[in-house]
Amino acid sequence: MNAGVYVIGIGPGHLEGMTAEAVHILQQCTHIVGYTTYIRLLQKNFPHAVYFTTPMTREIERCQQAVQWAREGKRVALISGGDAGLYGMAGLVYEVSAGYEEVEIHVIAGVTAAMAGAALLGAPLVNDTCFISLSDALTPWNTIAHRLHCAASGDFVIVLYNPTSKRRRNYVQKACRIIQAYRSPATPVGVAQYIGREGEKTRLLTLKELAQLELNMISTVFIGNSHTRIIRGHMVTSRGYAIQEKEK
Repeated sequence: MNAGVYVIGIGPGHLEGMTAEAVHILQQCTHIVGYTTYIRLLQKNFPHAVYFTTPMTREIERCQQAVQWAREGKRVALISGGDAGLYGMAGLVYEVSAGYEEVEIHVIAGVTAAMAGAALLGAPLVNDTCFISLSDALTPWNTIAHRLHCAASGDFVIVLYNPTSKRRRNYVQKACRIIQAYRSPATPVGVAQYIGREGEKTRLLTLKELAQLELNMISTVFIGNSHTRIIRGHMVTSRGYAIQEKEK
């Protein structure tokens, strides 16, 4: 395996939730860089590596360290939760490495919160879907609101990442008000929390009920479209197949 930066999505963080490719590459990397919480999930399974960690908001520093080690000939794993290409580190490390053409970058796919959460809830993402983060740390609220209007009016299933924080207590309520202009209050909604971790749980409710629900940052919200319904206790979005009912 060549020296370079391997941007690895680790899914929910436990070994069973990673792809076989991710595990294999982590075993081969000599240096591992990541957010402190994610590194705590990894260290016991990959004790051989040299680690570099930083807290949240210091993503650029992590990418710079990964690129620097790669320039020194190291095999470096740069860790993202879920998938590195969905609200992850893949884009940033390409930006940071601009001008260092000798540094190889490889992006290793992971299991996103949307995919893992959808599997727990049933099959809510079978048709066209939008992913929207409610965090305004890097994207202004006006832009987020515009995207919510577009997704809701286009009848996309909507997956909300980063729905709330200590500073953004009412953003889910604001999102619900926008979406309710286009969808019935009875629209099915699913919430998955602590996906793949201790305390994992799901809940089915309606769009109207979502506006009153207390959430945390470890929540992923699935808002159905006009073809989403509850079947056998699970959230299911129809793909459009014509199914003939069996005679009873």
